[in-house]
Amino acid sequence: MALGHGGNLRELAARCGLDRERILDFSASVNPLGPPESLRRVLSRNVERLVHYPDPDCSELIEALSARLHLPSAEIVAGNGSTEILFALARGCAYERGLIPVPSYIDYARAVRQAGRAVRLVPLQESDGFALDWPALEGELRGGDLVLLGQPNNPTGLALDGRQLLAVAGRHPGTTFVVDEAFADFVDGYRSLASEMPDNLVVIRSLTKFYAIPGLRLGYALARPGLARRIRQQILPWSVGTLAQAAAVAVLADDDYFCRTVAVVGDARRRLADALARLPGLYVYPGVANYLLVRLDRRDVAAPELSERLLRQGIAIRTFETAEGLDQRFFRVAVRTIEENERLCDALAAALDSARVPLLACPAVRETRLDKPTVAPLDSCGSKKPGRARKRTPALMIQGTSSNAGKSVLAAALCRILFQDGVRVAPFKSQNMSLNSFVTRDGGEMGRAQVVQAQACRLEPDVRMNPILLKPNSETGSQVIVRGRPVGNMSVGQYIGYKPQAFAAAQACYDSLAAEFDVMLLEGAGSPGEVNLKSHDIANMRMAEYAQAPVLIVGDIDRGGVFAAFVGTLEVLSAWERQRVAGWIVNRFRGDPALLGPALEYTRAHTGLPVLGVVPYLPALDLPQEDSVEFKSGALDQPAAADAVAAADAADAAVEIAVIDLPHIANFTDFDPFRGERDVRLRIIRSAAELNSPDALILPGSKNTRADLESLRRSGLGERIAALARDGHTEIVGICGGFQMLGREVRDPLGLESADATPGHEPAAGRSAGLGLLDVSTVMAEEKTLVRTTARHALSGLEVTGYEIHHGRTTSARAAPLFTRPDQEAVGAASADHRVWGTYLHGVFDADPFRRWFIDRLRARRGLPPACSGGSRYDIEPALDRLAAAVRRSIEIGEVYRLMGL
Repeated sequence: MALGHGGNLRELAARCGLDRERILDFSASVNPLGPPESLRRVLSRNVERLVHYPDPDCSELIEALSARLHLPSAEIVAGNGSTEILFALARGCAYERGLIPVPSYIDYARAVRQAGRAVRLVPLQESDGFALDWPALEGELRGGDLVLLGQPNNPTGLALDGRQLLAVAGRHPGTTFVVDEAFADFVDGYRSLASEMPDNLVVIRSLTKFYAIPGLRLGYALARPGLARRIRQQILPWSVGTLAQAAAVAVLADDDYFCRTVAVVGDARRRLADALARLPGLYVYPGVANYLLVRLDRRDVAAPELSERLLRQGIAIRTFETAEGLDQRFFRVAVRTIEENERLCDALAAALDSARVPLLACPAVRETRLDKPTVAPLDSCGSKKPGRARKRTPALMIQGTSSNAGKSVLAAALCRILFQDGVRVAPFKSQNMSLNSFVTRDGGEMGRAQVVQAQACRLEPDVRMNPILLKPNSETGSQVIVRGRPVGNMSVGQYIGYKPQAFAAAQACYDSLAAEFDVMLLEGAGSPGEVNLKSHDIANMRMAEYAQAPVLIVGDIDRGGVFAAFVGTLEVLSAWERQRVAGWIVNRFRGDPALLGPALEYTRAHTGLPVLGVVPYLPALDLPQEDSVEFKSGALDQPAAADAVAAADAADAAVEIAVIDLPHIANFTDFDPFRGERDVRLRIIRSAAELNSPDALILPGSKNTRADLESLRRSGLGERIAALARDGHTEIVGICGGFQMLGREVRDPLGLESADATPGHEPAAGRSAGLGLLDVSTVMAEEKTLVRTTARHALSGLEVTGYEIHHGRTTSARAAPLFTRPDQEAVGAASADHRVWGTYLHGVFDADPFRRWFIDRLRARRGLPPACSGGSRYDIEPALDRLAAAVRRSIEIGEVYRLMGL
């Protein structure tokens, strides 16, 4: 890019015919971390101040710099970028000639010439690695000179010896030395020369490069008061705008960002230098800034031609004009993120592979190689072929503006669409918090949402699809399950400390799974904009970054405020997180999508991102829910086919099945199959007053059996259930935790369900009396039972398939075995009349014959004949196909495929 400056995206876009957003710009050396998170908040907060003129003296900014640098305000000059400072200095200083060692920043010479002074360029020797020859420089000085030096040098990245510079300045008081420290903050441990500033020294510094805000234009000079005053007089009034001043004060206070930048950029620079040096025909100079100077030792291609080849791939590098002291063999690249650096290495390797003649031998130079990283990254350039990065599996991530926005369902829909289109796709959610879990064939536990998504892909569920599962067992704690196995109960604080280890496991699972498929479809958790969680969130943007997945954010318009949620979510994301977001999806819309036109345009104009679909409200999806949010909200209280049930009720032909909504309810999808039965009225019970005399009552699973037992007693539901058992009209069923509650007692000697119990809220280790409706007792065991199995029902002789997830060991000397596994072990028990029974089998009602037998038995007690239709078939395959068809019609599927690179 031989334009004298890098970063002109408009000109670059015109040359390569690409949108500027699609250009990966290595020509401008800006912090790859993006601006500090505080920036957007500061800019937003100060927009209203734009109706006033900015402070012409930059008072607040000067005070902040003074406090930070321990220099008096009179020695600080603020300007509209370090370039404005440079040109003002060239006009305001008294000197006869500008002396500039080259290669150097091209505007040094321009500033001097515009001031009407002569320029003397002093070539640095390539054979010396462009190191500054101090005796040679001193030999050029004749008094009345203005010497301009980069620290570190731009473009070589080499640092000067500060002590030597101060010594030379001391010996030549009639010469003014200007030290440009625009990139010095990137140098680990660097101490500004302003700390020992002689009268004939000016230090120029930039805030735009290090803090990634070049669009705001902000720099400052440090000089003794007399020299500072002359520079200040050359700067136009109101040069630094209101937003720039406010931003500068905020970013200067962000010490965490400063330290993180130095560490991250230093590591990325070393890795990039090592990768580039492995490419044949490239020599990398050992710079210390956030850019690298590279020499191209090829006969067949010069740097400008290489630049054009790369630009056709959407990558811009910086080449040089002769006036800058470098010829057409040289180019400079910025240090960007690891992912972007890998893309550069790939593109360079491809461009150089097209060369037709052998490499030149490198001329003799004084060589200082950068240290290699101690441990090469898994994805480092050149791991298999020099300069080449390991390719990632194409991926897409669905995130939401909130929990229950529809992420899981839309992810399942896209999984089925990809499957229908012949793509081998697998679902993935790094961390799931849900009490609705499933057991795989090999005995691993995972969230039900990924089980549904796996079925959408026609895959067997695999714990790698959901490597971390959190099962809340109190208000402040959860059982943590990693790779399908429990690793312990943890409080929130304990889990935050464990997260790095958990995320490493999730990354390993992702890599293993992604290696087997063409596409990965990821789902986030909650919202990426939870500002209290973002710093340690491993389920949203950090996982998207690892997978290199573009992100579509889903919002639920049915609950209102969806467009504000889109804008607000983007506002609280960091720069690197916003770069991941590719668009929005409006979910659960009722009405004519054409009415949303102005809102969709507003969203695009405000965020710069398109709305890629408006998905209609889809009632009665007949898909298992991921977690209890919708269940607890009451949205699922009515049967799926409400009109059919109403008709059945009118004919007195429906049986009523009540389900107790426990505080720690788990696997509530166990009774989903009843929703499709036309002769069943399913009711969710949350208080004793709601519980009349149903035909059947189900006590579902629980993640904290003893706490939920206590809740039943406090609410009066326990007494009401006992009364129903005495009356004999209602069949009472317990599943897993509900089965344990029906017994005589539940003992937890190890405190497995209450490791972080809060006094007065959750029971600690000990014993709780059960409801006493079954002659069984339960002891919580440390080893968790996780198994998928078949079992035969003693009364009907029917076979059912389900899965067990429990710590409890339930025994009885007198209760009748109800379900028996092939190994003859009982997984359930019943009272003598089978009016009260329980089992550990989740999914027991999924089996169509057994569910129908159970319903017809309830009908018979009411004097009703068996249903002549034989009941419904519980199968989510048709639901998945209906969902996929609706979503395919509603979103720009071609654009979604393009985002994934398909």
